Amino acid sequence: MKERLKILITSGPTRGPIDAMRYITNKSTGRLGTEIAKEALNQGARVTFIYGKGSIVPDIKDVGENLYLNLKLIEIITVSDLIKSINQELKDGTYDVVIHSMAVLDYVPDKYISDKVASGKDEWIIRLIKTPKVIKMIKEIAPDIFLVGFKLEFNKTKEELIKITHEVLIKSNSDLMVANDLKDLEKERHVAYFVDKNGKVIDVKKGKKNIAKKLVKFIFEELR
Repeated sequence: MKERLKILITSGPTRGPIDAMRYITNKSTGRLGTEIAKEALNQGARVTFIYGKGSIVPDIKDVGENLYLNLKLIEIITVSDLIKSINQELKDGTYDVVIHSMAVLDYVPDKYISDKVASGKDEWIIRLIKTPKVIKMIKEIAPDIFLVGFKLEFNKTKEELIKITHEVLIKSNSDLMVANDLKDLEKERHVAYFVDKNGKVIDVKKGKKNIAKKLVKFIFEELR
């Protein structure tokens, strides 16, 4: 293993602008991504943290001044911003790991209105268009990177959740996928299933801190 791993983490929400005042987004807070970044820094990694505007981010008091020097923060707003930042960071081939925990919008408004739309209308129809699958681009840019993805579903059985997650892992050429169900997050608990390339659940962790510790430990052991 290299003396110091270089890890790229994406975290938090993305936004789809509608007009000068309005946008669509999702529920992501960036809390789990931040816990992962803190744990990686504490284990000696260099971390680049790409986060959505309004997201929680690691603070200097979380890791101390010395470790904080190993953290690079990049704020993005849109899916296009995210794609541009990932391309920029990965093109030189210096990263060992990408942990893609950001909640990327699947659909965004098809056009942006640079002024504020007046509120007098009785109806406003907005057309949404599909965004690119960012996780599928990562191994295309950096084929040798160790890629960890996250899959969030809603109200699925464990078996359904694992099956869907494994399918996404294969399609994105990820090395590990973390499966979550929104119903568990909304009950103020976070249950995560760690799914490998064979579709096997190699571990289950509850709570964001425990999930982050397990994930970082797994990565360091795999790349040792």
